[in-house]
Amino acid sequence: MTAPDPSLVCTGCGFVAAADQPLPFRCPIAGRDGRDHVLARPGPPPDAAVPADGDVQPFVRYRALSHAWAVARRRGLSDDAFVALVRDLDAAVAAVDGEGRGFTITPYRAAPALGAALGLTGDRAGLWIKDETGNVAGSHKARHLFGLAIYLAVAERTGLIDAATAARPLAIASCGNAALAAAVVARAAGRRLRVFVPPAADPPVVTRLVALGAEVEPCPRRDDDPPGDPCYHRFRAAVDAGALPFCCQGSDNGLTIDGGMTLGLELATQDAALGAGPLDRVAIQIGGGALASATIQALTWAHAVGAAARPPAIHAVQTAGGFPLVRAWRRVARGLVTRLGGAAAVAPAADHADDRAALAADAAAARWLATHADADAIAGALDAAARDRASAMWPWQPAPTSAASGILDDETYDWLAVVRGMLTTGGWPVVAAEATIVAARDRGHAATGIAVSATGAAGLAGVLELAAAGQLAATDRVAVLFTGVQR
Repeated sequence: MTAPDPSLVCTGCGFVAAADQPLPFRCPIAGRDGRDHVLARPGPPPDAAVPADGDVQPFVRYRALSHAWAVARRRGLSDDAFVALVRDLDAAVAAVDGEGRGFTITPYRAAPALGAALGLTGDRAGLWIKDETGNVAGSHKARHLFGLAIYLAVAERTGLIDAATAARPLAIASCGNAALAAAVVARAAGRRLRVFVPPAADPPVVTRLVALGAEVEPCPRRDDDPPGDPCYHRFRAAVDAGALPFCCQGSDNGLTIDGGMTLGLELATQDAALGAGPLDRVAIQIGGGALASATIQALTWAHAVGAAARPPAIHAVQTAGGFPLVRAWRRVARGLVTRLGGAAAVAPAADHADDRAALAADAAAARWLATHADADAIAGALDAAARDRASAMWPWQPAPTSAASGILDDETYDWLAVVRGMLTTGGWPVVAAEATIVAARDRGHAATGIAVSATGAAGLAGVLELAAAGQLAATDRVAVLFTGVQR
């Protein structure tokens, strides 16, 4: 296997983080000019392949597609040594995790009764569920953080970072699954972790974090705080003071997307193995956006290298309690419709509309754009949005509330990648009513036996809303991600 160029490129300004940059986490001018700056990998390696089978450890199976592997090979670490490093770290994670779990390929299963109840009755139609509830720390979040831990281990092993840098604390802002995953992985890696949590953080979660050795720092809102999450503000202050961003926001650490891609690569290969033709839709719950960003990138790469059929339409799902990503998509799509001469009848819904009439309007706009907006038009609209982030993405006020507490980020940090994914695949966002969020959790558990949380089933809530609004075809093949266990 040939080592690709591990350079990263800022999607906002074009800055290139060269292969020898030790901490290629964030564009150096992010936050200074009103642009949206996110470091990202420019595309799959020229000779890339997505293995259809092989090792059950996903970070081993898909290693040749990872940034950490590219850096390791560039700096003289053999493939065998890289695999050994991953296995050692994985064994340490299994020893720390409360269930004794390391990373493995997670299940992808059909839910025929639930699919039929949603009207998916065609010969090839149905609902499929990618089940992350049995993953390390009980959610998909550990994928993102294990990828970061591998990179840090490679950088230290190959001399890319010195001992003083390696000893700097890790930092994350979270009140739930991300914090637990970070604490497990950091403990396994032998690294200090600071966790910034809201004052009302779930006491059992805080107890578990402390037991794992994390330094828990409650973050009450201050009178002089700017709009947005106080935990995130304290996290940024810690990073500015020298902590390493060990987080699930691509805007703060572009490499967090790398580990999350293993989920999408698994989904692509598992679905292709069914031989049922391409997926039509994937509904993905949105908080900070890294899950969707990583899944979209993985599905796009799998298609680009011939390992999967056309990427499915992406539907980003947020709760009626707060939907900044939906608002952002509507603003970008509305501007695109106007520039292309579309009539008012095909404009997306108003910014704060959250009923099924709004869903129908968004669907109509997306379908119109799918036939009228070419790649250049979409790229131009996204570039304009990136240059003026505040025109599309800003903190939701008042602070969002929902039973799906894990996706209540008041802004979607990886918003631009998710908006891009919807526009380029013909998808559109979905606002799920609170009753639908609860129904998705209960119906998902009843139909599958999976103890999924309201947050983890929020993608299914989006599918329930699509079905109720008449936006699914009987022939559709639809996938959702069950991303977190009910605690």
